[in-house]
Amino acid sequence: MGASLTLLGHSSFLVKTDGGKTIYIDPWLDCPTCPESFKTPEKADIICVTHGHFDHISNVIPIYKGNPCPVAGPFELVNLLGADGDFADEHKVAMGKGGTVAIGDVSVTLTHAMHSSSYGDPGTYAGEPAGLILTLEDGKRVYHAGDTNLFGDMRFISEIYSPDICLLPIGSRFTMDPVEAAVACELLEAKHVVPIHHSTFPPLTGTPAQFQEEVKKRSLATKITVLEPGQDVKV
Repeated sequence: MGASLTLLGHSSFLVKTDGGKTIYIDPWLDCPTCPESFKTPEKADIICVTHGHFDHISNVIPIYKGNPCPVAGPFELVNLLGADGDFADEHKVAMGKGGTVAIGDVSVTLTHAMHSSSYGDPGTYAGEPAGLILTLEDGKRVYHAGDTNLFGDMRFISEIYSPDICLLPIGSRFTMDPVEAAVACELLEAKHVVPIHHSTFPPLTGTPAQFQEEVKKRSLATKITVLEPGQDVKV
């Protein structure tokens, strides 16, 4: 069991579980690095969002309209998306940090993240940003940190959820840089990490090579898988 996680570019993932579920996390299919073959939305069973910035939610509504399904994420953001996308009430899985919602055999938990969150133009308050834990049908757990800097309570994410794979931003400017991300690996006792939120725009200066070097400096056993958009990893 488990799932394949395909990087669509930036921080966006398409998750295909071995139990037959298709899940989008922070879908931005218009991302300049998203492969053409993934720009047409697939029929989704769940859409998960971490915060309201365009590079994380731009394609939520088009995906939903292709196949109405649960949309899980921060309370204010889900309600804003739901109003714009005319979501059915039963599909608005509005949540708070620390909360867990089961959606069939998969569950979504919101975790802390330190960033900002606004929706649309000129920027409506979209609640607090979050990370998320996706618990798959067989109990394996994926931690998508969202956009965040380093924070000490990542150690509790390790203690409580012990994720099998962590998707961590490393690009700097708007999120953790490679140094902070390496410390995050230590706090999370991360077994396996995919670096995200890098190389999309020139201001994102943190690179996977720098991240790998910082993890090596800390003598961590963390496995690092660097994905190009369109590539996948198994968990």
